[in-house]
Amino acid sequence: QVQLVESGGGLVQAGGSLRLSCAASGRTFSSRQMTWFRQAPGKERDFVASISWRGSDTYYRDSVKGRFIISRDNAKNTVYLQMNSLKPEDTAVYYCAVERVSYSDYVGPRKADEYEYWGQGTQVTVSS
Repeated sequence: QVQLVESGGGLVQAGGSLRLSCAASGRTFSSRQMTWFRQAPGKERDFVASISWRGSDTYYRDSVKGRFIISRDNAKNTVYLQMNSLKPEDTAVYYCAVERVSYSDYVGPRKADEYEYWGQGTQVTVSS
């Protein structure tokens, strides 16, 4: 059974940092792009960042560029999101997802049905 388990969320003051992890089990995803999304209360789920299967290419939404860093460790089947200089508007549930296609050269937002697996999410709350 495939599982994606996010961790590392919590409550932090504005300007602080958190590091999210998404650990996959049940199969390896070293050939797949992995992506972080977030969903704030009452809002749609938004793309945050993605990383290519090689780990060499990344893509970020404009509002997190320069503050967030996505990375992956294929040996651990884990993707990370280092979040720095956090703002109250970063408050959301953060989800990781794995795309369906292997060895894709494209890295960036995809349609929802192009992701095969989703985690359950981890809450990030940034106080002002």
